[in-house]
Amino acid sequence: MTIGIGSPTPSASQTTSGNRTQDVSAKGTAQGDNTAPSSGSQKPSSQLSTLAQQLSDSALRAEERDASLDRKALGQKADALLQPITRDFHLHRAKYDAEVPNTDDPELLERAKQATSFVNGKGSNPFSGLSQDQLALIIYDDSGTFTTNERKAAWKEEYAQDQVWRQAVVARGKLEYSQTGKMTNFFKEVLGNYNDLPPIMQAQYPDFYAPRLEHLIEMDFNFMTHRAEGKGAPEDIFDILMSSEDFANLGKRFANSTVS
Repeated sequence: MTIGIGSPTPSASQTTSGNRTQDVSAKGTAQGDNTAPSSGSQKPSSQLSTLAQQLSDSALRAEERDASLDRKALGQKADALLQPITRDFHLHRAKYDAEVPNTDDPELLERAKQATSFVNGKGSNPFSGLSQDQLALIIYDDSGTFTTNERKAAWKEEYAQDQVWRQAVVARGKLEYSQTGKMTNFFKEVLGNYNDLPPIMQAQYPDFYAPRLEHLIEMDFNFMTHRAEGKGAPEDIFDILMSSEDFANLGKRFANSTVS
């Protein structure tokens, strides 16, 4: 399980977590007008790029999927969709490399070819620069719209963006800790990032994830004075941080970063 790490949500249409921006309705790409409209957009399809139209259609399928599954089922769905592009990818690489979109569209054929080259260590990622929401639409789309290698390329881009963002968040957390003895703003950014995730990504976290972060924020615990300056008893901090693998790993990750 990964630990999402951002800042509180500024608006419904565009959400920013630290230095990351998720906006499936407005963010374009360097490849041209790849703006993906929201499901309520009236913009004619003829004015959209091929990728933008695919993302718009994928967004509608994602909405239907998310609405039809409860949190547990959605998490299981996510795990099943990730398996072929993460854990089992190397086992079927030749099969995935041979995949070709069922189309005569040269743009789609070229993009699939570029994705295959990229996941094999050559060339650039065709989805570089897309937002997290847009990347998630590709990663978790099992309709056949995107090849397995395209979904793998999107996953690698999302992972790369996440790693850059984590480093920045930990750096801010280290500064907060050194100046105040607290990690409250750090926990706020972690919670903000979680709240910004698409439902299928949120569903991969345990049910207690957000509530415990909220508790940590309310405590406003000072690790230097060992006092809770907000709500809660001092011993609560250790119960929360050490009561689950996720939070224990988060604490270890932060502690290791402060001594490096």
